[in-house]
Amino acid sequence: MSLNPADISRIANLARLELQDEEQARMLTQINGFFEIVQAMRAVDTTGLEPLAHPIETIQQVALRLREDAASEPNQREANQRSAPAVERGLFLVPKVIE
Repeated sequence: MSLNPADISRIANLARLELQDEEQARMLTQINGFFEIVQAMRAVDTTGLEPLAHPIETIQQVALRLREDAASEPNQREANQRSAPAVERGLFLVPKVIE
């Protein structure tokens, strides 16, 4: 995939950016360079390779420091909802904002 100057102008317009001609040319070069890197990565055959949990695993063994999934603070829902103007079944009620 390769972008052209019209694509850069359209992207700049959508992003509400005002780019000078030299900035557009530089942006075109940088974005197309990025797409070249992506194409090179897509060209690599990765069939049969197991995904890594961490990129460092390519050079050394990594022991992930995982903690137990346990609540560390008591449930204070009722105390936190006392100051709310409207609560129903443990949920904050808010005004409808979609017209």
